[in-house]
Amino acid sequence: MAKKKHKKDSAWADEKATDLKKRYSDLEGVDLLKAMIKKEFPGRIALSSSFGAEAAVLLDLVLRIDPKVPIIFLDTGKLFEETYNYVTQLSNHIGLKDLRIIRPNKERLLEKDPSGNLWETEPDMCCHIRKVEPLEAALKGFKAWITGRKRYHGDIRLKLDSIESIDGYIKINPLINWDAKKIQTYFSEKKLPKHPLLSRGFKSIGCYHCTRETEDGEGVRSGRWFGGQKTECGIHEKSTKREYS
Repeated sequence: MAKKKHKKDSAWADEKATDLKKRYSDLEGVDLLKAMIKKEFPGRIALSSSFGAEAAVLLDLVLRIDPKVPIIFLDTGKLFEETYNYVTQLSNHIGLKDLRIIRPNKERLLEKDPSGNLWETEPDMCCHIRKVEPLEAALKGFKAWITGRKRYHGDIRLKLDSIESIDGYIKINPLINWDAKKIQTYFSEKKLPKHPLLSRGFKSIGCYHCTRETEDGEGVRSGRWFGGQKTECGIHEKSTKREYS
């Protein structure tokens, strides 16, 4: 029954995404967000946020449209202390109404990562149980979710669409054409607090074991999963493409 439902949801999402692209492909930023939040998915859309280097911009944009949009924050249990502090600071600053802190399933951690060092040997599996699985559970009941991915981040993000279909959901990427300059301009204009690790050279911020400072001339996400081939955590991949299920 679950597989049949998944196929049905995926078929719906594929068809819906095609329709939405026809009608909204020329929109981005606040205009696209208004259409999705107010018109297409009222009460059925959520925003997933890492509370990372650029997260404040999208959070601010969304909450100016509808402060009741649920915000999903994946607490992997291995984030920087500065990130946890930033969640509190930014939440208070912009007035988050529905922050949902989602954590990994304890039984899954005991099963797959009892010593807490899975990130060293199987980083994909570590991300899967700490981010992918918790997000899948958190999204149940929603039809669409918003992300802050941008094309200027490079790699597979260079080909991002503003509207996607993934695993039975509509994914909205309203900032795909925003670059670093536009992001920083918004921070300044709205007087948004910045993540404290930015001043130490972190341009993209994830778990502390798998994130380092970014050197001059390196890509925005070059400090993530450094030393290996991994560039994404898996939450933005279709389930059929994931190594773990």
